[in-house]
Amino acid sequence: MANNNNEMDALLFVDTNILLDFYRIRKSDVSMKYLKQLEACKDRLIIGSQVEMEYKKNRQKVIIEALNQFSKPDWGKLSTPALVSNIQPSKTIEKKRKEIDSQYKKVNEKIQKILSNPIQNDPVYQSLQRIFKKNTPYNLNREAKVRFKIRNLARKRFILGYPPRKDNDTSIGDAINWEWIVKCSCDSGKDIVIVTRDSDYGVIYKDSSYLNDWLKQEFKQRVSQKRKIVLTNKLSAGLKIVHASVTKEMEEAEDQLLEDITHQYQEQTSSEHEGEV
Repeated sequence: MANNNNEMDALLFVDTNILLDFYRIRKSDVSMKYLKQLEACKDRLIIGSQVEMEYKKNRQKVIIEALNQFSKPDWGKLSTPALVSNIQPSKTIEKKRKEIDSQYKKVNEKIQKILSNPIQNDPVYQSLQRIFKKNTPYNLNREAKVRFKIRNLARKRFILGYPPRKDNDTSIGDAINWEWIVKCSCDSGKDIVIVTRDSDYGVIYKDSSYLNDWLKQEFKQRVSQKRKIVLTNKLSAGLKIVHASVTKEMEEAEDQLLEDITHQYQEQTSSEHEGEV
């Protein structure tokens, strides 16, 4: 990791898995605060059609995954015995049940609209669309002629097995993003901040992220020995480096999300090991 992060004049690359976190953070108002800050520094964002495609490819799936944790109470366990069905607490439970059923239905109707027509109903989608459509020197969109050169370089590194690449990868997506990051740093003369949880970019140990050894060496050789590059798994940290405003509430929400993700991973790993026994 680079030191003196506050002194960096950096461009920011936010990986797709981080953008999808806006559907995972429990408080929607916090998600929108993050998006507001991301939009505020969109002139410094390294973005492109590859990230846009990956986001739109996975958006619906992530929403459905979040919905799996959203369900009505088991009313069967709250059915009061006939002996006390006429007392006021029992009547209050029945009244609340009807209210919750009604609100649950409204939430589901809203979710269906978000899934079917995100342009009109999904504020996350709307915000990211503005970022994807922003014409900057760091947006590798489908109109940028340099995209062909970047793709060719990406194919070469993919064939050679260069990182960032997972062992089972069949797509050159990560290679495209890395080649574009290098190109943007070379052309702009700016440092780089990468926000991702993908292990093919590096490792996370005790809450710190460490860029892959080969990527670090390659960046120095192709860009500059003096140019800085930082890897982090926290969007709040990346935004701070490019001088965006991050509140304590935003940081706490992200920390909670990372704890939840770690817990889910541990549960999944434990379940897989039990199945092997």
